[in-house]
Amino acid sequence: MAERLRYHDQVLREHLAHARTVVVGGPRGIGKTAACSALSPNFLDWNDAAGRLVILRGPEAIIKHLGLERSREREATLVIDNLYRSRNWKSLLRSFSARHGSRLRLVVTTLDASRGPRSGLPASSHVLRLHPWSVGECARTVPPDSPITSPAAVSDADWAALLEHGGFPEPFAKRDPRFTRRWHTQRQQELLGSDLLMLAAVRDPAAVQMLALLLAARSATPLIYSDLSRELAVTVDTIRRWMDLLVGLQYGFRVSPWFARVPKALRKEPKWFLRDWSRVTEPLARGRTFVACHLLKAVQSWTDLGFGQFELRYVRDKAKREVDFLVLRDRRPWFLVAVTNDESPTPALRYFQDCTRAPHAFQVILDGPFSPADCFEQTGPVVVCARTLLSQLP
Repeated sequence: MAERLRYHDQVLREHLAHARTVVVGGPRGIGKTAACSALSPNFLDWNDAAGRLVILRGPEAIIKHLGLERSREREATLVIDNLYRSRNWKSLLRSFSARHGSRLRLVVTTLDASRGPRSGLPASSHVLRLHPWSVGECARTVPPDSPITSPAAVSDADWAALLEHGGFPEPFAKRDPRFTRRWHTQRQQELLGSDLLMLAAVRDPAAVQMLALLLAARSATPLIYSDLSRELAVTVDTIRRWMDLLVGLQYGFRVSPWFARVPKALRKEPKWFLRDWSRVTEPLARGRTFVACHLLKAVQSWTDLGFGQFELRYVRDKAKREVDFLVLRDRRPWFLVAVTNDESPTPALRYFQDCTRAPHAFQVILDGPFSPADCFEQTGPVVVCARTLLSQLP
């Protein structure tokens, strides 16, 4: 497949025009280095031994090494790749911002780009979180100018490639089963090997790797920490710490329950999803993980683009009624999504729409044909196909 531009490249340049520091996050293999290295020739990589020595000496040494003190550019741009591997990387960013923020723009890459006042990032920084290819990104080449866009058809080839090879750029582009298997094996080894050991001091990395293997078969299911602790013969607190590590590595993500205005709602049990839906073997679990990754990309992209504060949740009560996903917009329920292969409307969708007062409720059919009808013109529970709804998201 010919190389295709991704719209996060344009968003990154827009962020850089308005912020002194831009932190670019995303899972291993998502294309952070390619996107950021194209911004400037002033480039250092923590993974390179020589570059690491320069970075460790601090801001003044970096400026001198790159000759930026003699630069005639009014505002030079510096890119530091894989800086998250340094334990003090946020302190380095704050130091750069304090000493050189008036004449230097800084771009760094990390795995988990946190937001908010407690993130430890400089006050003037912007966060951009990169995600795999999605249906919406296959359908259009420019960033959205509003949270929801009109439905747009994607080719059958792109749709099939997303489902089979996932949305990570290299396997999605090559679309070769043997390459995809090799790529995922190497990524898994690096993620649960060098990245895990670099991120935190883990006494028993083999046990964390075993936890990751267990979780690979449990995507789109509730996380029962006590069950995992029994299987691995460790405490529940240890399982929670290891889960935090795997989430920080972008191996997967948790979706917490929403319980406001929901009678007898479950409050504590999160659901677990792999970041790479193509590694999920059970068809319905893969479909739900596929939709979950699209919704995660949507809520994080909308937030990073400044459309508001968005969150991804799910709803379930003690009567075992459940809807897979609830999207919040500025802390208010916006739309519900139930993923199924059954075209008969589920009663839980209507029930939870009444409870949450979400304006929209969708029952998503995974194998339905594309329709040009705008899903968001409907207010009551409506059956829609995944190809249509997901094309309206980033």
